Amino acid sequence: MQPLKYNRLVSFAGLILFLFQANKAAAHTINYALEKAPVQHVVAFYLKLGYTHILPEGFDHILFVIGLCLLSRKMSVILWQATAFTVAHSITLALSMQNIIVAPSAVVEPIIALSILFVAVENILIEKLKPWRIALVCMFCLVHGMGFASSLNEIGLPRNKFLTSILSFNIGVELGQITVILLVFGLVVFPLGKIPKYKTRVVYPLSTIIAVIAAYWTVERVFFV
Repeated sequence: MQPLKYNRLVSFAGLILFLFQANKAAAHTINYALEKAPVQHVVAFYLKLGYTHILPEGFDHILFVIGLCLLSRKMSVILWQATAFTVAHSITLALSMQNIIVAPSAVVEPIIALSILFVAVENILIEKLKPWRIALVCMFCLVHGMGFASSLNEIGLPRNKFLTSILSFNIGVELGQITVILLVFGLVVFPLGKIPKYKTRVVYPLSTIIAVIAAYWTVERVFFV
């Protein structure tokens, strides 16, 4: 039994390595159309691309950010979580586009859905924001960065303006996240945060809806995509 288990483990590890390497070869496409474009055009293009990747196209990322906003009624705490999101996904986005870290979408997309599910369930189960939330946000957002890289790879990056493109895209994503945060804070947290039983009347229902959607996405992305 032991050799059989060992062989299965080696085979599984080999499969994962193959998937990562297979994707690595085609991980970074080149946007030839923007290689000779002025810098301001490149900045504007990727800034808009990053923003629209959140609003209106990134429904899964929007739900993740909304989930982060619900447990605390302090804007500073919400922004700390958003900053952790940005730092983490910026790292893996840049590394993925440089082919240093590459993961297949079949692995990344279900984990993104699970991260949304985890945050929503945590909102329901715990009373106050815990210190580990920032660490978990960083961990999950490392994977979100790989998801961003997968989408960005469809457009590609100009070789001579790689850093400019990545920074512009990240700023666009951050502006999209800040827009979502301001909307949630202005429409939900600020006006409803002081009502009696805010947790049961607001956090529980919204988090439950998010959890159900995320659970559906997880199953869909694992078994049907």
